[in-house]
Amino acid sequence: MKSNLPHFLALSFEEIEALGMKLGWKPYRIAQVLAWVYKRYVTDIDAMSDLSKADRLLLSESVTLAPLEIVSRQKSIDGTEKFLFALADGLQIETVLIRDERRRTLCISSQVGCTLDCTFCLTAQMGLKRNLRSDEILNQILTVQSLLSDDERIGNIVLMGMGEPIANLSALQKALVWMISQSGFDLASRRVTVSTAGMIPQIEKLLDGPVDVNLSISLNATTDAVRTLLMPKVNRLYPLKDLLAACRRFRLPPRRSITFEYVMLEGVNDSLEDADRLIVLTQGIRCKVNLIPFNYYPGAPYHCSPEAVILRFQNQLLQAKVRTTIRKSKGQDILAACGQLKGQFAK
Repeated sequence: MKSNLPHFLALSFEEIEALGMKLGWKPYRIAQVLAWVYKRYVTDIDAMSDLSKADRLLLSESVTLAPLEIVSRQKSIDGTEKFLFALADGLQIETVLIRDERRRTLCISSQVGCTLDCTFCLTAQMGLKRNLRSDEILNQILTVQSLLSDDERIGNIVLMGMGEPIANLSALQKALVWMISQSGFDLASRRVTVSTAGMIPQIEKLLDGPVDVNLSISLNATTDAVRTLLMPKVNRLYPLKDLLAACRRFRLPPRRSITFEYVMLEGVNDSLEDADRLIVLTQGIRCKVNLIPFNYYPGAPYHCSPEAVILRFQNQLLQAKVRTTIRKSKGQDILAACGQLKGQFAK
């Protein structure tokens, strides 16, 4: 839905206070509106029943609260749902809701396409169309949560959808504030994860920013030759030696560690020699390694490592006391798994 009005989710707290003063409201009225949006997940100003009709009209003449337009909504056999959203300019993004027992995790996008060219990722084939605004990042949470029943609450946010989040740092940080703020979605900071390919200066700015979040770095290789094959743009700028040296000096919050994402690609990065090199590379870093079975998509140049190879790789790391998990892929049948997002219905 197109509108010349600013979106409510685009406003900072100071801008919301200024709007309230302009409308002649007392502070409690602002708190009511914030609660309707960030706690009750309404996407219609007229639904704010404890505001007078006059106040609702004033608000609707100042801002919009429109949800994202749903182009398609697909549900996997494992309960994962993928949403294809249309933005006001006609571009499209994908958002994935992951159900795991009682946990509800939303994987959200930060860009339309991606600025990087990782060869194992379907999103990279799009190229970068544009950055998302902070309200477009937040509106993925609001729109999906507004569609869920009262007993389904999104408790975890991972910025692992389309795009390189920290290449859109200004909008990302503005959105993160509202995710964690008590006046916003009020998520625990440990429940919010930002994934990056390893852009060192932007990571440092993120860690020095207004909120603490989990940091996840896509490593995917143990030599520069292989990492440049898989992630050519970022590894030429920030090769393994520089990236891991930076990880050792990052100022992490207490009891917080870096997660190194490692996509398992058959015959490319899954040997025991790779495991041994990974053990050496991660020494001295407060971290864990998350092994990700490659999610195949039509035309992909790689195949997933066999399960036995992944387990052998994990065991090698565990024997060296490297915390290691294997990610359970969700939503593969609807191309909703890691590395499979592309906006497949886009014209």
